Amino acid sequence: MVDNALDQLLPQPEGPSGKVVEAMRYSISAGGKRVRPILLMAACDTAGGDHSQVLPAACALECVHTYSLIHDDLPAMDDDDLRRGKPTCHKAFGEAVAILAGDALLTYAFELMAHQDLGKYAAPQTVLRAVAVFAQAAGVSGMVGGQTADILFEGKPIDAETLAFIHTHKTGALIRASVEMGAILGGATHEQVQKLKGYGTALGLAFQVVDDLLDVVGDQEKLGKPVGSDIKNEKATYPALFGIEEARRKATSLKDEALACLEKFGPEAEPLRAIATYVVKRDR
Repeated sequence: MVDNALDQLLPQPEGPSGKVVEAMRYSISAGGKRVRPILLMAACDTAGGDHSQVLPAACALECVHTYSLIHDDLPAMDDDDLRRGKPTCHKAFGEAVAILAGDALLTYAFELMAHQDLGKYAAPQTVLRAVAVFAQAAGVSGMVGGQTADILFEGKPIDAETLAFIHTHKTGALIRASVEMGAILGGATHEQVQKLKGYGTALGLAFQVVDDLLDVVGDQEKLGKPVGSDIKNEKATYPALFGIEEARRKATSLKDEALACLEKFGPEAEPLRAIATYVVKRDR
């Protein structure tokens, strides 16, 4: 559903600016787990909503996630050549177009949040709440702030508190927001939003801890990107700070914390429970 919606909702590469749209579509269609859109849709259903009605918001999340990957791969950042088994955007289209493709995806995400279909489904105040959560998670209070700290602390000694800041902002913020946005758009009560937000917070950190582990012990063919880049770039990671076994225990503990937040929900939350288990057990 998400892949089809992305194909329909993204612009077509036409006219003098067609190359940047081609780059946007290249990176969006390169694959990926679509975890953030699926989390939004599953949280919407958990709250009693209809996931088929919130696809523009789900696609908006994937646009922001993909923009962050395009920029993350640039020579000024991680300088990676492969992403999801394909040449990174700047390798395929050049640095200038890759930067602009990332900018375009970020901007287009908020165009999608203003999509008429979403406006027909949810009240304006509800959509506005979701937009506020989204913007905060994507910006300096979330992903951009975490990415900045990650870059500034490369090759420097780091404590557990700073590492947690980086992970909860760089990766965790958008995952938490995915769940919170879905809850809001699905009509959740205040208490339900808080519980689902707690689930998203724990899940987001678990996701990054597992990413750290996969960079050390993962299979490059399955990951579709080089392993060992964190070590090469002297990045702060859970395995580097605590060791592999302790990082694994941390991921499991966070999964349990996420599941505990769902205790008051019934079978409607089963997809969220399954995702929490998947996140910790995944090999890519």
